[in-house]
Amino acid sequence: MRAATTLPADLPGLDPAWSRHVPVTDATGTTHDWHLLDNGVPDPVGTLLCVHGNPTWSYLWRRLLDAAPAGWRVVAVDQLGMGFSERLDAPRSLAERVADLGDLTAALGLTGPVVTVGHDWGGVISLGWALQHRDQLRGVVLGNTAVAMPEGDLGPALIRLAHAPGVRAAVTVGTPVFVRATTALSWPPLPAAVRDAFAAPYGSPARRRAVGDFVADIPFSRDHPSRAAQEAIAEGIRDLDVPALLLWGPRDPVFGERYLADLRERLPHASLHRYEGASHLLPEDAPQYAAAIATWVTDLDASRPAPAPAGAPPGTPWGALAERADDGSPAVVEVGGGTVSWAQLHRRVEHLAAGLAAVGVAPGHRVGLLVEPSADLTASVYAVWRAGGVVVVADKGLGLRGMRRALRSAGVDAVIGGAPGLAAARAMRLPGLRIAAGTSPRAARALGATHTLAELEERGRTAPAPAEGPADADCAVLFTSGATGPAKGVVYTRRQAQAQLQLVRSTYRLGPDDRLVAAFAPFAILGPALGIGSAVPDVDVTTPGSLTAAKLADAAAAVGGTVVFASPAALRRVVATAGALTGDQRAALGRVRLLMSAGAPVPLALLQQLREVLPAAEAHTPYGMTEALPVTDVSATEIAAAGPGDGVCVGRPLAGVEVRVSPLSPAGDADGALTAEPGTTGEVCVRAAHVKDRYDALWATERASSRDPGWHRTGDVGHLDADGRLWIEGRLPHVVTTAAGVVTPVGVEQRVESLAGVASAAVVGVGPAGTQAVVVVVVPAAGGPRRPAPADPDLADAVRAAAGVEVAAVLVTGALPVDIRHQSKIDRREVARRAARVLAGR
Repeated sequence: MRAATTLPADLPGLDPAWSRHVPVTDATGTTHDWHLLDNGVPDPVGTLLCVHGNPTWSYLWRRLLDAAPAGWRVVAVDQLGMGFSERLDAPRSLAERVADLGDLTAALGLTGPVVTVGHDWGGVISLGWALQHRDQLRGVVLGNTAVAMPEGDLGPALIRLAHAPGVRAAVTVGTPVFVRATTALSWPPLPAAVRDAFAAPYGSPARRRAVGDFVADIPFSRDHPSRAAQEAIAEGIRDLDVPALLLWGPRDPVFGERYLADLRERLPHASLHRYEGASHLLPEDAPQYAAAIATWVTDLDASRPAPAPAGAPPGTPWGALAERADDGSPAVVEVGGGTVSWAQLHRRVEHLAAGLAAVGVAPGHRVGLLVEPSADLTASVYAVWRAGGVVVVADKGLGLRGMRRALRSAGVDAVIGGAPGLAAARAMRLPGLRIAAGTSPRAARALGATHTLAELEERGRTAPAPAEGPADADCAVLFTSGATGPAKGVVYTRRQAQAQLQLVRSTYRLGPDDRLVAAFAPFAILGPALGIGSAVPDVDVTTPGSLTAAKLADAAAAVGGTVVFASPAALRRVVATAGALTGDQRAALGRVRLLMSAGAPVPLALLQQLREVLPAAEAHTPYGMTEALPVTDVSATEIAAAGPGDGVCVGRPLAGVEVRVSPLSPAGDADGALTAEPGTTGEVCVRAAHVKDRYDALWATERASSRDPGWHRTGDVGHLDADGRLWIEGRLPHVVTTAAGVVTPVGVEQRVESLAGVASAAVVGVGPAGTQAVVVVVVPAAGGPRRPAPADPDLADAVRAAAGVEVAAVLVTGALPVDIRHQSKIDRREVARRAARVLAGR
């Protein structure tokens, strides 16, 4: 045995006071010197027992020691032979390492409650300890790890390479390649001082011996000496009845999605948070993990009141199909294509649902939909629902990378796609069953599909009808636009979907004689559920600017449209192209009674211009988001009556909807108690029966957004006025924190946009939080440079005079970056980045 060495000084982020050595006697009577980090909380309410993997050490958990929940002790160990613990003369097996950890906790006098925290191969060791100390166990937390090899899996490729005879000794012991390669997996790259800190215990072959031994002990083969212990732990955790939290880095090349799927199957009750962009060293790539664990641990014994469940609205999302099963009038019209009646749609959905069930789509299974807006897409949505499945909708506006991230995070069990969709599914390497829409069986097989919709429909004619599931079952995972970060999956249950449908029907007085023209695909899908026929204009719905007045009119004529839904970007294009309308097209648009637009602020001037195109339509701008739509509603007449204000007037809360704000602190944090006090600016919070159930695989995000039980924090900033109307002032991440206080962007932008010659504007903060300077970036009506540049003095003076706040700089540019889905939401983070580069002389 070789003694431990002294901890080096000045390791980034590590308090030397945490370091201690503990002598521990094992079952053979041998005493070993353990090194650990310990925050030393006296009389703790519980202990977080943190176990690192190979080839890291307790330094991995430094942030958790720093962010320890109040009253909790954090003990982060260096396993024997690793870190700064004693070096050994012989390898340690998995079973021995589990026993070693038990000897240490006994020597420390831990009696519980204990929450284990494990990463990499420390995950299975911590779970082994948990199974042997159930009387002390309060919960388990796991980072990227594996407890079993999924059937047919040969194990992580990178680890198997290091495990190969002749390679292991060279890369794990003889050289620091394995040690250094582990920290090289992080992105963005770790600072050199942090990489050196991870390598500090492993400066010589003698000190790296356990690194090689650890790799050798991975039980890839069934006859490996540690295989039995590993399988016992993997099976044993199936009946762990304590809370569990999984924190995952999806970019991990070592422990990929199959290992996460295996863990979720073994711990189905576990909460999960995926840190998009994080790789193998999750605690380094996602430093916020420490605050998430602290919150989760604090919640274990806290009495967070659960929101009262809303009553289940009557019916099902496919109920209108059954009610109109004998109706021959149009339900879905494909402009330039065919028409599907209610009776035809009902029969097709029933047969497809039975066919889906016959090929293994079971209640709760998630089905990704990669079908262009069409009758096939509509039938697929309702058939999946009728079969008890969950539709997963991630539109191509997210881009291939964004769609891959979204669909893989949702864990789809099957994919229904047209030819482009199936090709994309193959490129994204999505798992599960493949079903082809709109292709021949031969073409479907070439695309990797085992079935076509037509084959399933035929099979379903003689298959039994699936049973209806409970109202609280999941029915949809929808993805946000990704305008302020990676798109988030939003889960709705049938209960919430029904509540939403009921609210939309009653708010807009939709009846069986209405027909919907939807220039935004999700609303076309909802047409049958709302009990109204629908059509999508013959355009790319992911490119709103491609909608022309003529194409809108053709769709209205084809379906007999009375209701139109389109984004502001699409409507601007409609106004710009209205001069080319024929008499018949104008007549078709003249029959529209209701215009709805959402997705971004809708200028009153645009709504007024649309009166010439849709003369009989009452213009409304419902406010909401993927997580809750609609929340409020306002008409063009009401907007005009409200007059100018600090933000966009989005109207009063709808029936059954409550709105409050959480006031902002000077630092721009929405940490104030919820209030309806008029004129108070804060984060908008919503409570209603149709608010989303949860964020999918984003436990920390869900916890933050619902920290007031029953309320959803929207991320929007605004205020209520004395008449109960809500005004939106921007997004919480876009609030500018100046030395004089917070500045919200939208009101300033509106005042600047009222200037002659200004087409649009964005207000951003540049500089350190708390002392940011307000910068206004203007798009002149006459055009501007591709890259932002300083404005001429006259324009700059006019902008400063109109802004109403102190403006440090005024820039001009030719166009502002916007979101892909609606092409209307300004990407202020990107604007701020570009402005900062210009002001820094870059």
